[in-house]
Parts: sequence; structure tokens; C-alpha cells
Amino acid sequence: MQGPTRKIVQATLYELIAIGVLSPALSWLYDESLTYSGALSVMLSASALLWNMLFNYGFEYWEARQAQRSRTWQRRLLHSLGFEGGLTLLLLPLIAWWLAISWWQALATNLALFVFFFFYALVFQWAFDRLFDVPESAKQSLPTECSV
Repeated sequence: MQGPTRKIVQATLYELIAIGVLSPALSWLYDESLTYSGALSVMLSASALLWNMLFNYGFEYWEARQAQRSRTWQRRLLHSLGFEGGLTLLLLPLIAWWLAISWWQALATNLALFVFFFFYALVFQWAFDRLFDVPESAKQSLPTECSV
């Protein structure tokens, strides 16, 4: 699976699993209803879905231009840090507003989410690549033949 289909399937699966995990966790942590926490989870996931599409497009654009194109653990670590770090900054205002908490509390919440999702993203992407193969941007290019 390659191209836009891969990106859509990857991002959608990632976010659906995230909503399923995040909603009950937020409900329990903030003593809110599952509906209230679920609504926040959907907003966070919708934001993350857009970020996922944009970030992965940019990452794969960069990755395709590297001399070494295979997905090493170092590259996977860079991918996870970039994705989750950017997402943490993007979601901070929403978390503070929705939960009516201070920016510091929102940052603490966001950092806890970062830790969880950092490992989740790493494992998810590895499993996704194992199931659906790596994108073209991560495949070694074959030497071209020269014709005489």
C-alpha cells in the first residue's frame, strides 16, 4: 500500500485506536463523563489527524531525499519526536480551554500524553510498516542500468 491510500489508512487507524484509549483515560483522570472526555478525544484526534497528514507528508519528502533511505530505529525515533513534539505544541491551548485548567496543568497533561503517544507512535508505525510494508520513501533505490 502506497501513496495517499497508505497515508489515509495509517492516520485513520492511528487516531481510532487513540480515541479508544484516550477517552476512558481522560474520563478517569479528570473525573469527567466519558461523553465529555470522548468529545475532547475526538477534537484532539481530529487535530492530530490533520497534523499526522501534514507531518508525514513533510517527513517522507525529507526522507526520500536522504542518501540512506531505510527506516532505522534512529529515523523512527526522529519521526516520533518530531510528530509528538509538534502535536504537543499544537494541542496545548485546546486542552487548557476544554478542561478549564491552567496552561501549566495543560502542559503537564500534554507531556503525559506525549510520553504515552511517543511510545504508541513508535510501536504503531513499526507494526503498520510490518503489516503494509514501508512507504516508497523508505525503500532503497535500485541502481539504474546504463545503456550504451
